Amino acid sequence: MSAPVTVIALATTTRRRVPVAAWACLLSFTAFWLAQRAADVSMIDLMVYRAEGETVRAGGDLYALRTTEAHLPTTYPPFAALLFTPLTLLDVPDMRVLTTLGNLLLLVVFVALSLRLIEGDAPHARVGTALGLSALAVWCEPVWTTLRYGQINLLLGVLVLWDLSRRPGHRWAGVGIGVAAAIKLTPALFAVFLLATGAAEALRRGPWRPAVRHACVAAVSFSGATLLAAVVLPRDSWRFWTRMVFEAGRVGLPEDTANQSLRGVLSRLLHTAEPGLWWAVAAVATGVCGLATAVAAALRGERAWAVLCCAVTALLVSPVSWSHHWVWCVPMLLLLGFDAVRRGGRGRWAVSGGAALVFVSYALWWVPHGAGRLELGQNYGQILLSALYVVTAFGFLLIGIRRWRTSRTA
Repeated sequence: MSAPVTVIALATTTRRRVPVAAWACLLSFTAFWLAQRAADVSMIDLMVYRAEGETVRAGGDLYALRTTEAHLPTTYPPFAALLFTPLTLLDVPDMRVLTTLGNLLLLVVFVALSLRLIEGDAPHARVGTALGLSALAVWCEPVWTTLRYGQINLLLGVLVLWDLSRRPGHRWAGVGIGVAAAIKLTPALFAVFLLATGAAEALRRGPWRPAVRHACVAAVSFSGATLLAAVVLPRDSWRFWTRMVFEAGRVGLPEDTANQSLRGVLSRLLHTAEPGLWWAVAAVATGVCGLATAVAAALRGERAWAVLCCAVTALLVSPVSWSHHWVWCVPMLLLLGFDAVRRGGRGRWAVSGGAALVFVSYALWWVPHGAGRLELGQNYGQILLSALYVVTAFGFLLIGIRRWRTSRTA
């Protein structure tokens, strides 16, 4: 078949698939919306964001704020509060509806960018595929919880993937990571990953400049956003960067089942609210190993593996990674699924299916949790259930390490 005929046939097939996928996505999103309404979701974090915007407009003390019935504090950098000020212009019901619609749209974009990261410009990275996969991805626990709380995780994921799914050396590559890190600090690890990749390329006498330039643009973008916040909110900026940034306890109880980070797992395993040195050592070791695995994947040209190894490393070493932060499970599951399709084998299909089951089963909530600090009394079986995201992330890194070792011996 000639190339023009192939293109025409592919375009015709795509046109047929898009309406079907669009209807499937619409039905799934509608069912999701109805399920969230039936569950009477609070969107409590969205209410905190609105209160932060109101505090900025009123000139109040941002980090003295306690709002909602849970008396939640401000935990993000001041730049985030500046971005939240438009929420104060909306009525609460309208704000909730628009936020839900926006997050559903962001999910489709997140899936599309994930496909571009994994497949590049291959036919798989099409609108129909993104819509069809979004219809399934919306039921993952991290996505459900993100919309339940009105969280910004999908926005941050889109900003990062918008950067990292672009061709190397793009003039705007880095802006997304910098802005995301100015809103919430965790994405800054992607800039460290880019610098480490550039250093490794330089040692190999390879093309190190694109990665380093990417990291520098991210640093400049982060600095610009942070300085803007410092000009508008000098008192709050000073308090955050000299004090609040070091107070991890403000975010919440480390042993909470929702905390799917190394610190959370160790708190529950050791039955203590502060795992101390154990966590510090584990976080440093995981950070070094995870970044090394990500850099090795980048040097092999496996950009998707590199980005996602960095993402799960950031989630593991962060003091608090709530379950809704794990929206990165969406590109991770897509990568494992595409790897199983391309390379086959029962083992790969089992890994892909098992990882999907972890994130759609909501199993981490099958344990004692909630008021009374019940997590500190979990038995070993319950601790394992409440560590499923962390265990899955380590499994993902082990696959990345195995690919690294295989490529070195090949």
